[in-house]
Amino acid sequence: MKTILGLMACALAGAALAQTPTGNAEAAKAKTSMCEGCHAVPGYRTASPHVYRVPKLGGQQALYLANALQAYKSGARSHPTMQAIADGLSEQDMADLAAFYSSVQK
Repeated sequence: MKTILGLMACALAGAALAQTPTGNAEAAKAKTSMCEGCHAVPGYRTASPHVYRVPKLGGQQALYLANALQAYKSGARSHPTMQAIADGLSEQDMADLAAFYSSVQK
């Protein structure tokens, strides 16, 4: 019985991992223009919906970046511009962007 449960757990874990796309930093280079307009400007501040400093993306952890994009897409994180951008991204796009920005220091 323990063997069967162990195999089932491994199968479920493998299925969950298989659904998480692997990011491709090279593929993301064609997708960064939507990010660079705000995130690449030193000291840039946005006034919508509130005034705050736009964070740099380079050097952040890939998992953090992918999770943030997913949270904007789901509505768990709220910012109109980021929600609109994330809504147009696939899971692969998010993984690619996360891989790219985690590999650069911008």
